Amino acid sequence: MSLRSAAYIAGIYEHPTRKAADKSVVQLHAESALGALRDAGLSIADVDGYFCAGDTPGGIQTVEYLGLRLRHFDATEAGGASYVMDVGHAAEAIAAGKCNVALITLGGRPRSEGVATGTTPRIYNASSPDVPFEAPFGATVVNMYAMSAARHMYEYGTTGEQLAWIKVAASHHAQHNPNALLREVVTVADVVNSPVIADPLRRLDCCVITDGGGALIVVREDIARSLKQPLIKVRGSGEAIKHSAGGRIIATASAAAVSGATAFAEAGIKPSDIDYASIYDSFTITTLIQIEDLGFCAKGEGGRFVADGNLISGIGKLPFNTDGGGLCNNHPANRGGITKVIEAVRQLRGEAHPKVQVPDCRLALANAIGGAALTNRHCSATLILERE
Repeated sequence: MSLRSAAYIAGIYEHPTRKAADKSVVQLHAESALGALRDAGLSIADVDGYFCAGDTPGGIQTVEYLGLRLRHFDATEAGGASYVMDVGHAAEAIAAGKCNVALITLGGRPRSEGVATGTTPRIYNASSPDVPFEAPFGATVVNMYAMSAARHMYEYGTTGEQLAWIKVAASHHAQHNPNALLREVVTVADVVNSPVIADPLRRLDCCVITDGGGALIVVREDIARSLKQPLIKVRGSGEAIKHSAGGRIIATASAAAVSGATAFAEAGIKPSDIDYASIYDSFTITTLIQIEDLGFCAKGEGGRFVADGNLISGIGKLPFNTDGGGLCNNHPANRGGITKVIEAVRQLRGEAHPKVQVPDCRLALANAIGGAALTNRHCSATLILERE
């Protein structure tokens, strides 16, 4: 089943809060849902499909809280990649006639709850088969990503200064975003001189921790054409899972190599056709490895590709994360995939800040990683979006 022209993103909303001490998680979901519906010009009564992930309180309880009357319900748990994946699933459901107006929501309060994301052991399910073998050794998200960075440096000569350019680019974009948590422009020296968190990753190599949320509305083609917003088509999608394979791990590769190839094949385009890229940035190394695996450069050349401002809009070859991304703007509920889709749609609509808007942006990519880390089990989801 091809998704081309089957579904369109008609509504987007990024919750403006970065600390929601006075809001519940389900309230963040509800406010985000209503914001995306207003953006699309639709109402809650129009929604007949709902797509969510593990951040949604109770799943069906949230459906009840929102007052949804559904024909289709999908609860997909893939960490930060869930919401990029949900767009693909919504497009598939629409193409199959299972729903006409799909709502996707995210919400969470890790900052208000004092969660030290990435620096504490991460156990989603105590009955998971990996727990008795890994948990005793105290693996954390940041030290596993750090192992990927160290291996990339060893194999390809990548440097801390090259990784720092990813943060620098994000900060150049975040300065124009009034809602960004970190709006100060930083330099390569600032990044490499910031405190070490897990060698070789430093504090400024790591994403922010924020409360907040977001929502997307995906609709059938004829409905999209009846609404006020520009037509943003889901042209291709892909998803893939990489696991530890009994210890046969390639620490410098991600599942994006498969999900990206699937999405590009379905869209009928190649990486060089992309005008703008939203790429998951839990850590600088996360972005660099995805850039390679998505085909924007060869494996091992990511360090040179991202250096010298090549990711800065208006300067570089591949404008990325023009909202400031997870490194500077927002990583709501520790699941930044939804913001990647939101900013890609802004770029395609021409609604990004004028200082970072890509001229005549027609094709955009959104990619997200979710799960434990690049070094072991994780999944990747890729979207190719087109403005008609």
